[in-house]
Amino acid sequence: MEFIHNVITDFKAHWLLYISMPVIASIIGYLTKIVAIKMMFNPLEFVGIKPFFGWQGIIPRKAEIMSGIACDTLTSRLIKPKEIFARLDPDRVAHELEKPMLPIVEQITHEVMSHYQPGLWESIPENVKKMLIKRIQQESPAMVRQLMQQTKDNLDEVFDLKEMVITNLTKDKRLLNKIFLESGKEEFKFIQNSGIYFGFLIGLVQMVAWLLTHNVIIMPIFGLFTGWFTDWLALKMIFLPQQPRRYLGIFKWHGLFFKRQKEVSAAYGALIAQEVLTPSNMIESILKGKLSDNLFNMIQKNVQQMVDEQAGALKPIVVLTVGSAKYKAMKEAITQKMILQLPIALKHIEAYAEDAMDIKNTLVSKMQELTPAEFEGVLRPAFKQDEWILITVGAVLGFLVGELQVVLMEHFVMH
Repeated sequence: MEFIHNVITDFKAHWLLYISMPVIASIIGYLTKIVAIKMMFNPLEFVGIKPFFGWQGIIPRKAEIMSGIACDTLTSRLIKPKEIFARLDPDRVAHELEKPMLPIVEQITHEVMSHYQPGLWESIPENVKKMLIKRIQQESPAMVRQLMQQTKDNLDEVFDLKEMVITNLTKDKRLLNKIFLESGKEEFKFIQNSGIYFGFLIGLVQMVAWLLTHNVIIMPIFGLFTGWFTDWLALKMIFLPQQPRRYLGIFKWHGLFFKRQKEVSAAYGALIAQEVLTPSNMIESILKGKLSDNLFNMIQKNVQQMVDEQAGALKPIVVLTVGSAKYKAMKEAITQKMILQLPIALKHIEAYAEDAMDIKNTLVSKMQELTPAEFEGVLRPAFKQDEWILITVGAVLGFLVGELQVVLMEHFVMH
């Protein structure tokens, strides 16, 4: 009875201090979550002394791995490059490029012919030069159409989707962060807020334990437990269970990520379509990627064939005057200049390509059809990569705040 009396007296004397314990535990839980989330994404580059004394956000540090995982999900279950490119009509592409190609062809023809045989080119009557340029211009759409069809037929030889995705996400770590942050926005908010509720409940137990024991180890141990357990539990509640399930017969829970599959799919699909799988990125990858040589060989054959065909009656004169070696070099120069001008011309098909390929709706609809196990692969890697570090950081921060609580407790109790 005396022990109970002493406990009650102690509580009355320091009630404000005891009431503050669950509040402080809530703050510990909340702050450790904020720190943990920040540490997932920031800083973008390593800050400190390499290799151990410092930090780089987990997502930026594992950018290549994370990009590879995201790409595996895209290529294995969501996007088939051949299916997407098949939606492009070669005739429509040729039509879209016809107008912007006219001045490009004229400029290239003038430049190359003037460079390789200025005397001959200047001596040719103006109407003959115009006729040659016009013939090449008229055949350019057919060449583009043929090239487009060849690209579709040999897509695996000129376009590497995985390499394009990894290149774009690795070079722009901020974009990689954005994809995970925006598609998992509600999950991160849940983690952050869960610290408040779980922390408060643990703080109540902490309050009772201190009230009964006044043991200085209680505060740091509970602080450590609060930081660790709330991080661990929040992660579990996001990804488990994959199907709705009732606990203790009254409490029903469905992993938040799976519960929001439609919303996450919409956000993720829109971001990937707007920032990664864009027509401009695909065109750049085809023109500059590791398989670009295959495309350039294809372009070279088409352009040089067109030049030979359209030179027509002038070809024997040109070959005789400049020599066959120089004529060959001239054709190659036309090809190279055409390749250099292609990105400018291809800008004109981006709007059509975006509409025709319809990547956003394709991604969203296919993501919404994924099984829970497949869908987990979209965001889970962001948490799974070194998540033990995040939980440990939460535990350490909780322990340190617990030590601070002990100092404050002893100060107020003693005074």
